[in-house]
Amino acid sequence: MTPDIVFKYFPNLSNTQREQIEKLSPLYREWNAKINVISRKDEHNIYLHHVLHSLAVAKYLKEFIPSTVMDVGCGGGFPGIPLAILYPNTHFILVDSIGKKIKVAQSIAESIGLKNVTTLHCRAEEVNLKEFTQTGKVELVVSRAVTSLDNFIPWVKGKYTKGIICLKGGDIQSEIDECLKRLRISPSHFFTKDITDWFNEDYFQEKKVLFSNCYL
Repeated sequence: MTPDIVFKYFPNLSNTQREQIEKLSPLYREWNAKINVISRKDEHNIYLHHVLHSLAVAKYLKEFIPSTVMDVGCGGGFPGIPLAILYPNTHFILVDSIGKKIKVAQSIAESIGLKNVTTLHCRAEEVNLKEFTQTGKVELVVSRAVTSLDNFIPWVKGKYTKGIICLKGGDIQSEIDECLKRLRISPSHFFTKDITDWFNEDYFQEKKVLFSNCYL
């Protein structure tokens, strides 16, 4: 699949942004031959399954442009790198505990000329954001299919000022219910949006953007 699937939904990208997106597939394929960053059977669907999926976060944000974002469990750079392309004036901090994956994210960011990405090889709980922001917090934390909410939320508690955005699939309501029960959080702190509200491809059936402003 070509990057046209991305340009279909984001037609106003600059030439630089379009070129950066076009470079992603060959770079990830090259790395995937060395390190299993994404499923081998998924390589031909990088733009649909990984890049466009990541950019659902931007559709949720609408006109809001965050100043700082931390991508927790970024793997090879999703959703952080596509979002960093879209928001060149936002500082993205990509965090992963697996060294070889964060190495890929760093290399991809450098190869396409992203100047707004910092990569950290550590666990989310260990990140000291005072090194990067005046408040010691980012505005948003994002993630894609990292772990269950009841595990994830304690990792990033106290590290954001606006909220958490997670890309989720499957039975998200059961996951939310378990989180509410275990962490004693009010349901009013969770909001979900169907990705098919923005992207009409079949792949996004049952996939959602989840926002939480708990612990603010």
